[in-house]
Amino acid sequence: MGFALSTMRLTSPAFRNGGAIPAKHTGEGEDVSPALAWDGAPEGTRAFVVVCHDPDAPLVSGRGTYGFVHWVLYNIPGSVQNLPEGVSDYTAGKNDFGKTGYGGPMPPEGHGLHQYYFWVLALDDEPKLDAGLSMWELLERIEPRIIGMNRLVGTYERR
Repeated sequence: MGFALSTMRLTSPAFRNGGAIPAKHTGEGEDVSPALAWDGAPEGTRAFVVVCHDPDAPLVSGRGTYGFVHWVLYNIPGSVQNLPEGVSDYTAGKNDFGKTGYGGPMPPEGHGLHQYYFWVLALDDEPKLDAGLSMWELLERIEPRIIGMNRLVGTYERR
């Protein structure tokens, strides 16, 4: 799969790009997803997907996947341009904690600063996907439908 960033912008009132994710949005806090907003979706966008992935996690699977997936959310209509904090709408996929929904940052103690990539992907179709897909399963199903994407990167370090 190959992806290229588009002109979409993804922001959060909780942290700036490259900034620290507040403890409230981590496994050491309330573990609630941050509010997100996006604009600049390509013409023809019919649905969105949001994921959060930690590529700094020292995990590689036998399938060649890497890092740790914290959030998979999909079946978001193309008319939506933001998600409230703690969103419970739309369809939740499976994170690498083995649960559905959001699981906030919580790197191993002493592992240093991790980067968390919050991605928004614009799709040219409205696939009705079943709940519980992993990020990798979801990407396999939607890859030909992705017409735009961008990311917001937050950081967190357990102390």
